[in-house]
Amino acid sequence: MNSTTTQGVTVSVSTNYLSEYSSPQQEHFVFAYKIDIRNHSEYTVKLLRRHWHIYDANGVVREVEGEGVVGQQPTLEPGDAHQYVSGCNLKTGIGKMRGTYLMERVADGRTFEVEIPEFTLVVPFRLN
Repeated sequence: MNSTTTQGVTVSVSTNYLSEYSSPQQEHFVFAYKIDIRNHSEYTVKLLRRHWHIYDANGVVREVEGEGVVGQQPTLEPGDAHQYVSGCNLKTGIGKMRGTYLMERVADGRTFEVEIPEFTLVVPFRLN
């Protein structure tokens, strides 16, 4: 599990290859990733936006931006955590993702970016 902490907010990521939704013969590889966000700061924070950079082994880079995560903009009190699962498809069996969340301190409306650690997406048979 990859983790990083920015201004007291820790983001951890784990991944899974979804063979049942993938078709390697057609260059279609599907991955799930689980995100765990923990607020270790002294402030209540709200996740406003996400910004992803998605890389595949062919050198293709995609960017995804939008409000919230999986349709939610969670608010985390100090000590709270929020988990969600999402997915990504690639044309190669190896890739990586990294990104940021735009967070807001609820008390004063101040926004700041929280780093999402870079993580790899690898089809298990590529590791042999």
